[in-house]
This record gives sequence, C-alpha cells and structure tokens, in this order.
Amino acid sequence: MKYYPVFLALEGKNALVVGGGKVARRKVETLIEYGALVQIISMELTDGLKKLVEDGKIIHLGTQFEDHLMDGIFLVIAATDDHEFNHKISESARRKGLLINAVDQPADCDFIVPSIVKRGDLQIAISTSGKSPALAKKIRKELETQFGDEYESFLYLMGRLRKEILKKEYPQDENMRIFQEIVNSGILTALTKKNMDDVELILRRILPQDLSSGHLL
Repeated sequence: MKYYPVFLALEGKNALVVGGGKVARRKVETLIEYGALVQIISMELTDGLKKLVEDGKIIHLGTQFEDHLMDGIFLVIAATDDHEFNHKISESARRKGLLINAVDQPADCDFIVPSIVKRGDLQIAISTSGKSPALAKKIRKELETQFGDEYESFLYLMGRLRKEILKKEYPQDENMRIFQEIVNSGILTALTKKNMDDVELILRRILPQDLSSGHLL
C-alpha cells in the first residue's frame, strides 16, 4: 500500500484511543504533545495513564467500546492486544468516515505513524510503509546524530528572520538570496559551538543594511 505523506494539525481536535497498555500510553502521550484532546477506552490502565486521567489531561470514557463513543471524534487509534477487536474498531471508524490507526495492522489503517526525529519545530518523518519498523528505527537513530540541537536554535532564528524580512517587502529575488545565503552559511557551525558572536557577524554580512540582526538573537 502507498501512503501519502502528510502532517496533521491536531490542536484542539478529539482523539480516541482504545487500549490501556504501554503501547496505548505512548500513543496517548504523543497525541497530547501535539495538542489533541484525548479520550480513552479500556478495562485497565497503566499507572501512567491513570495519572493522566487523575490530572485531567485525558478522559476515561469507560471500559466498553461502543460506536456512539466515536461521535465527534477526529482520529481513532486501536491499541489493544486483540487483533480481531482492533479490526472491529477499524471497521466502525471507517463507517463513520474517521481516520483510524490499528497498531501493527496496516490493512486496518487509514494512516500510519512514522518514526520521528524532532528538533523543536523541525520534524523529520521516516516511514517504511509498515514494512520494517526496525529499519525506520535504525534510520531515525542515524538522523538523530546528524541533526543535533543546533537545528532547533537555527530554525527558531530562521522563523524570526523570515518574519522580519518579509515585513520589509524586498523583491522576491532578494528574499531568496537572503534565505539561501543564511541556510548555506556557517551559522549552524557557530550555533553548534554556541558562538553567538560569529552568528551575528555572519548575519551582518548577509542581511541588508536596513535590517538589524541584533534584536533577533
């Protein structure tokens, strides 16, 4: 099966997780991280999930899965250890036109969750289309060594610079020149060394004279 790569905006959207084990907990924690409003159905919950319920971070809907509990839901994850039950959940979700992921059951999924390298707002997704999670994990570890924490700082800086540069309404060619010079400059190396003086020197060389770099650092 071919999958279309996409990033979903989950902020404020309702997500339902069916299952209460370690896998379900990982799914729940990731959904919370991305701003989803998480509800869970399971007879038993791990201590971590119980704590999330107690803290009001997720809602425990009860122990029995029923179709009507998917009303108003945007995304469903079936994370039980019963493949037949996960398949039933998938069928129910699809009848309602909901996005469904059944853990380790690609045929019952409308989407799969990739392995992620995350550095602030930089996200690199790795997928093997469900064929080899082990290979995806290996590639992720390799990328984690290649893309260090300096990329988070660099992307934060680029976001601020882009906002200020676009305010100036320079010609498009000039904008492209500035952005390309910055990303191909030595700023990443300077950030790796935490040398902000070098970062400022590089920006002074690249940025137009009417755009100060000092307040952006």
